[in-house]
Amino acid sequence: MFDACLRQKLAVQKERGLYRCPPEVSENDGRTVTVGGRTLINFASNDYMGLGHSLVLAKKAADAFGRYGTSSSSSRLVSGNASVIREAERAYADYFGYEEAIFFPSGYQANMAILSTLFGAGEMLLFDKHVHASTVKGMQLGSAPFKGFRHNSMGHLTKRLEGVRGNPVVVTESLFSMDGDTPPLDVLADLKEEYGFLTVVDEAHAYGAMGPGGRGIARGIADVALGTFGKAMGLFGAFVLLPALYREYLFNFASPLIYTTALPEAHAVTAMAVLAEVAQADDARAHLAHLSRYLTRLLTDEGLSVCGEAHILAVQIGNEDRAHDLVKRLFDAGYFTFAARFPTVPMGRAIIRVSLTATHTEADMRHFSEALSRLVHDDGRGAVAV
Repeated sequence: MFDACLRQKLAVQKERGLYRCPPEVSENDGRTVTVGGRTLINFASNDYMGLGHSLVLAKKAADAFGRYGTSSSSSRLVSGNASVIREAERAYADYFGYEEAIFFPSGYQANMAILSTLFGAGEMLLFDKHVHASTVKGMQLGSAPFKGFRHNSMGHLTKRLEGVRGNPVVVTESLFSMDGDTPPLDVLADLKEEYGFLTVVDEAHAYGAMGPGGRGIARGIADVALGTFGKAMGLFGAFVLLPALYREYLFNFASPLIYTTALPEAHAVTAMAVLAEVAQADDARAHLAHLSRYLTRLLTDEGLSVCGEAHILAVQIGNEDRAHDLVKRLFDAGYFTFAARFPTVPMGRAIIRVSLTATHTEADMRHFSEALSRLVHDDGRGAVAV
């Protein structure tokens, strides 16, 4: 009976065009991947700066793991609070301009810790409706009430603030992972000054790739900021930047921190090497920004509807089956992309998510644009209306 229930749910998933079965990647050098013996240009990677395949970082990581071993073997509160981890956390806090930092095994875990622990019945969490699933899960696990506001709508946020009971906390992202857009941060700053709310900003897709020195774009607004090592910073795990008081509180009350094995010391040593690479990568960041503008222009000139203000572009498709089919046909044409479908995006608003990296070239942009345009116009349904 139980197995039959699972099979039925999977069958429904397939009928709705939402079934997921990711292809196996046998090789990956950042710009390209190999799947089933075929080498494809990779437009599905979050390795925005190409650091995930840096030989320099790989050597430093190998040296660090050779010296410190492969595991911390316990939680931070048992015996895993190594001095080298604290050194790395202080280095990150100093670099990004915060009092303190905490490293976590994953961004999902970090978001759950922040949202489920720091805020309680005396607060009201007001969140952008396009925030990451881990943010939503963190709010659901916590005791603070929460209400959403329309994506990047400061007008709707203002209405929420005017009717709020309790201390307001605004939860948003600096660069949204699917839409590729940013909130109007200047307006958000004005609202913060007027209403005095705390702000939690997920900068996972901005740190390393945006802002001076890769410091992101929300420092003047975010009281608490989340970053990941596993995207532009080319490693794994995550970090939270926050006031010292909040760090102390999380160490005493955050279940996702207290009851998990700490990242190994070698990770912290490598993370400091990552910071040095990020600090000197202004040319790569400029190239990445140029590629984004260039591809956006190419796609819109072909009549496609494109959202995104940085290295994440969302090509609007709409129908889930069509988006999935286009991605399969792009695969056949030599391109590895990702179709974002419900529940990642609202039903009927499927997209092809295009991730750019500093290792891509202008030629990659031209050839991809030509291929996608041809496929969209040749399937008999034409381009998606803006």
